[in-house]
Amino acid sequence: MNRQKLSNIPLTDFRRFLFEKGCSRAETGTKGRGGHEKWEKEGLLRPITLQTHVDPVPELVVRNALANLGMTKQDFFDWYYKKNKKRDNKE
Repeated sequence: MNRQKLSNIPLTDFRRFLFEKGCSRAETGTKGRGGHEKWEKEGLLRPITLQTHVDPVPELVVRNALANLGMTKQDFFDWYYKKNKKRDNKE
């Protein structure tokens, strides 16, 4: 059973995750309103919307994005800790 929590994920890290998983920010037509960004990917049924003024990203937003991408919490944490391990080795 996975006991890790999806809370306290920094906005910059979550943006990097979406980018590395093939998502891109919508720049035309469907741009988010006000303090929101829309992220799209070919094959997704709906865009992923992030609040740019809320950092860290709320757990519900992370859960919904993972479900939309067809990924699990464990998939996210595997990516997250692998990324942080690489960053720690560079310092």
